[in-house]
Order: sequence, then structure tokens, then C-alpha cells
Amino acid sequence: KYLFSINSALGDQAYVWNENEMFLFRATLAFAMRTYSDGQEYDVANVVVCDETPRVSFWFVVTSPLDASLLVDKRRVEEAVRKSRSRINSAFLLTDDTLEFIGIPPTLEAPVAPDTPPWLIAFGVVMGGVGAGIVVLLVSSVKRDGEEETGGKTENEAASDAIYNMSFSDDEPVTQM
Repeated sequence: KYLFSINSALGDQAYVWNENEMFLFRATLAFAMRTYSDGQEYDVANVVVCDETPRVSFWFVVTSPLDASLLVDKRRVEEAVRKSRSRINSAFLLTDDTLEFIGIPPTLEAPVAPDTPPWLIAFGVVMGGVGAGIVVLLVSSVKRDGEEETGGKTENEAASDAIYNMSFSDDEPVTQM
């Protein structure tokens, strides 16, 4: 059985399901069967659609290209649909969420490989944090050492508090260089 929702997939740009769309569906399935069969040439006439509803729900069977009275095994049809699912989705501008083949699970897309490995990002963040911590420690220790030398005062405050030693002031005129 086959279900899909054009309105939920395309919203305001949804197209009307008609005989032309049904022909495209049958041709897409014939393409899938040709691609994944043993060289048999399937045609649109080999895809038989039954119980079509206005909400675009129907079931279909595929007949053998050699004898129209023989049905193709369900597993072969499911395998062909599963392998060409992305082509079928693309033909109708749908996704696995809006295009459903009852009994055939959606295909999984290949995982996306990021350009930068996640471990490298985590390593960069940790090393950046360590580097920032080292810089903060160095700046704070230099600032603290400067405060301890002046007793917590700036150089100007320390110079204004100094006492001039008068005991050696008489020696200055006598001292020669």
C-alpha cells in the first residue's frame, strides 16, 4: 500500500494528484523495477494500481514483463522500492515523512561527516580554557606582586610618604667625582 501527503509536504505549493501524476508514479516504479531486476524490461503497463482514494492512497502490484498474468514477488518489489526510494521521493518532491510505502521502512541516509572532527573541537575548547586560566593567573600574580612591593600603594603614594635622611646631607658638597 502506498500513502503520501502532498499538502503537508508542499503546503501552498501543492499540486493536484491526477492521471498524469499517476502515470509518473507508475513510470517511476517501472524504472525502479528495471534498475533492480535481472535485466527484465518493465513498462508502465506492468504496474497495476488498485483502490485509489481521493486522499492519494492506493495499493499496487507489479506484473511480470514476460507474462502479464504473473505477479512479481512482493520481496523483489519492496527491494526495488527501498533501493530507489530517494529517486521516487525526488520525482514527487516529497520526503520519507510524507511518502509512505506501508510495510517498507524508509531508507536511512548516510551520516553526515563534519569537516572538523568533534574530538578536535572539544580539545580546542579545553585547551582554550586552560590557556585563558594561565593568562588570568599570570596577570593576577604580577598585579599582586606589584601591590606587595609598595605595600598596597602606588609609586607616587609611596614616594610622598618617604622620609628624607638628613644624616648624609652634609657630605654632598664635599663628595667629588
